[in-house]
Amino acid sequence: MKEEFKIAWRNLWRNRRRTIITSASVFFAVFFAVIMRSYQLGSYDHMINNFIESFTGYLQVQNVKYQDNPLIDNSFDYSDSIASAISEINKVVSVSPHLESFTLASSGTQTKGAAVIAIDTEKEKNFSDPESKLVKYRITDEAIRRLKDAGAISDNVLEKVKKNLGRSYSSSARLELELGLTDEEKELCMPEILKCSEVSNGFLANDDEGILVSDRLASYLKVAIGDSVILMGQGYHGVSATGIFPVRGIIKMPSPEIDNKLIIMTIPAAQKFYDAEGKITSLVVNLTDKSDRTIKTAKARINSLLPDKNTIAKTWYELNPILYQQIQGDSQSGAAMLALLYFIIFFGIFGTVLMMVSERKREFGVLVAIGMQKKKLKRIITMEMLLLGAIGLVCGLLASVPLILYFYYYPIMLKGELANMMEDWGWDAVMPTAWFGPYFYWQAVIVVLMVVLATIYPLRKIGKLKEIEALKG
Repeated sequence: MKEEFKIAWRNLWRNRRRTIITSASVFFAVFFAVIMRSYQLGSYDHMINNFIESFTGYLQVQNVKYQDNPLIDNSFDYSDSIASAISEINKVVSVSPHLESFTLASSGTQTKGAAVIAIDTEKEKNFSDPESKLVKYRITDEAIRRLKDAGAISDNVLEKVKKNLGRSYSSSARLELELGLTDEEKELCMPEILKCSEVSNGFLANDDEGILVSDRLASYLKVAIGDSVILMGQGYHGVSATGIFPVRGIIKMPSPEIDNKLIIMTIPAAQKFYDAEGKITSLVVNLTDKSDRTIKTAKARINSLLPDKNTIAKTWYELNPILYQQIQGDSQSGAAMLALLYFIIFFGIFGTVLMMVSERKREFGVLVAIGMQKKKLKRIITMEMLLLGAIGLVCGLLASVPLILYFYYYPIMLKGELANMMEDWGWDAVMPTAWFGPYFYWQAVIVVLMVVLATIYPLRKIGKLKEIEALKG
């Protein structure tokens, strides 16, 4: 076997051009397939994580009627004992009670429908952690004027700041990333930019009667910290729910769709507002990962703990079937594109094999004529084909690894009109890659399958080889 491997390896480099061209076709197919799939799956993961880790959670315990009829009437009594029991389940990170409903939010002449989420401020730190999403910096005309007056930054940096006019940030790292400054510009200019764009903000205490308003909703209502918002809706069992609530803080949600309509308050304040004493609409459960196995196992365990048969645990994809179906459909279209790419590359490899068999027909005849068994010749040709595919496969995977790692930790930030368009569609303007997973390793299986299929032809030709005809050829 070792001798056959040496012969196969040497045969590859007898015609270097053919070997390089064939391996290069496999290399580029693997490289582009991995990068394309990584970006696609990375975008899905980013969108799902933003949505479920900030809003729905991986699982929710709710009334069996609530999903079809999300009224506060379909709430249930909250018990700390159930929350504690669920938190003991393996791979459960947090259990957060929510009281969710809808209301009209009004300030001055501006009115808009809003989603109200009432939270336990302490327990919510382990779930969406809204305090970390408080707006800390905002690029405004006043901030730009202060930067000009300070004269501490160059005109080039000032232009970059102006391109982000009107945008808000919950962290200096996000602001720094979107500005796209060089290392030197960061060191010289970022302290002044942060100083001039910094805004004051506040949060909710456990028994607070105030609210947090999402950034885009606050802009629409034209409210700031210290202003008041009138909320009008329907409470428990049809009672009228109206109240005036002071704005304690402005938060920036990762999902633009949520950022357009979210109001957060404490559970006691919401129960008083909706006249729903002791009631919640959901228990939001966060897990260590979102694999189907983990989610289904946790769901079964939670359902076994619930004493009330009118409450049930539901997964995030059961709560958001349309989003899940859209992701699945788009993922299938991406897989179809990869299949088309590999289909084209397969015929490139097969064409090379046809040429190789035609060129080496006399060589095969000579080898068989001097005593080489056809079985041994078949093994050598199979090794040649596998080595040919392995060279392209390994090089393609190795070349894709640095790009996947880099854009996983430093994702592409879309800017300008493209970023605005993405956010208008409800997507965060970020393009990360996905971490290594089945999509990465499946490339090896696909390439091996292509090579094996392409190898069938030369093996059949060798099996039917007639030495006299081959020598004359």
